[in-house]
Amino acid sequence: MSEENKNNDTILEVRGLKMYFPKSNNELFSGKKEYIYAVDDISFEIKRGETLGLVGESGCGKSTVVRAVDQLYKPTAGQVILEGQDITKMKNSEMLPVRQTMQMVFQDPYSSLDPRMTTAQIISEPMKIYRKKGLLKITDQEIDERIDHLMELVGLSKFFKHRYPHEFSGGQRQRIGIARALALKPKLILADEPVSALDVSIQAQILNLFKDIQKKMGLSYLFIAHDLAVIKYISDRIAVMYLGKIVEIADYKSLYDKPLHPYTQALLSAAPIPDPEIENSRQRIILNGDVPSPDQQRPGCYFYDRCPCRMEKCKHCQPSLLQTDKNGGDHRVACFKVEEELAKN
Repeated sequence: MSEENKNNDTILEVRGLKMYFPKSNNELFSGKKEYIYAVDDISFEIKRGETLGLVGESGCGKSTVVRAVDQLYKPTAGQVILEGQDITKMKNSEMLPVRQTMQMVFQDPYSSLDPRMTTAQIISEPMKIYRKKGLLKITDQEIDERIDHLMELVGLSKFFKHRYPHEFSGGQRQRIGIARALALKPKLILADEPVSALDVSIQAQILNLFKDIQKKMGLSYLFIAHDLAVIKYISDRIAVMYLGKIVEIADYKSLYDKPLHPYTQALLSAAPIPDPEIENSRQRIILNGDVPSPDQQRPGCYFYDRCPCRMEKCKHCQPSLLQTDKNGGDHRVACFKVEEELAKN
């Protein structure tokens, strides 16, 4: 594929993204600056109409990635290229047209909606802001019609548009949040664990809603979750994060059928399977120790202390994401053990 065709096919490309947070008051006592290395040099891309799932345990940096991509956090280093434009070089005042292309659905449907605004006011607010800034030509009647359309699209009755958030359930509130994100007709949705605060019985409904909307509007998703079943259901490709780094990235079938990184294998072995026979017969991989603190960078593999397959090389050198699929697929893994096995074959 030529570079031009690749760029046309890719809506978002992240290159070498780093997000470091300074420790408050630490410089005063230690005399030097120290940081929390929340996201430490990651790269990925999302194609048009594709869902990339980002999975990992709590504290690995998933939500920080989303906020850095959306420029809610200004990245320490790296590039975020949206439709061929590096938005990390933009000032906040220049970001408004970009946010029309890229919208966010937040994790908590209770705190992400203004309790003083009706549903109609919440959904219409982005349209009115962009109209005021001269970036959207739309009449009040067209806004009302779009509110009704969006409420119907997300599965809410338009007769509820004058109700306040406290009059809705958690799942209904998240539907309002999704409708608000769709108000400006974006091309890319950043979904930051949008079902983790919902009852399990409601999660499937919201996931199906995301899929239906994607088909109707041709949207791309960066979908964050820590639930492996959710990620498998919603994603076309999956990136696995550990301690601020991507350790494996592949299409969902390859990742679940043949996980290569020891961390991915341990993660999948911990996920319950509804079939009792398979559940009782499969082998669990128990990792020793806890996740290290992200307040220091390491010379070697970040998974070294907990890895059951570690080698001396892993302690001193950081593995890079290596292409492992020789049949044209895109399965990349950062592991020296996998690299050695590939070299033998």
